[in-house]
Amino acid sequence: MSDEEQIGSVIDEMYAMISGPRGPRDWSRQARCFVPDARQVRTWVDDRGRPQKLAMGLDDYAANTQPFFDANDFYEVETSRRVDRFGNMAHVWSTYEARRTPDEEPPERRGINSIQLFRDPDLGWRIVHMIWDNER
Repeated sequence: MSDEEQIGSVIDEMYAMISGPRGPRDWSRQARCFVPDARQVRTWVDDRGRPQKLAMGLDDYAANTQPFFDANDFYEVETSRRVDRFGNMAHVWSTYEARRTPDEEPPERRGINSIQLFRDPDLGWRIVHMIWDNER
């Protein structure tokens, strides 16, 4: 596989891992997408209009989101992707739509992921950091 295809495979797996009917997610799949010390950062705007963030490691993210996934069907679908690669690092802008059913129209929300990857000599391309924000 080319670098572009390998990066695309990682991004596809990341979306597949979190999408599905309500219930548990297979968090062991994170190893196919992320380096062990990766960070995931959720952003939002608080009630006063101030930007906020929550930075999480892999286990923190699983613990933080599993209650939502237990109670809700959730399908996050990538709508566009831009990949910039230089040497052993890559940056992906990935826009998404989130739905409660695979074909819900309009989607429940839209947003963008900013994803940084590293070409690990043993694992191949893996996410080292991602930050996302929902459309407002």
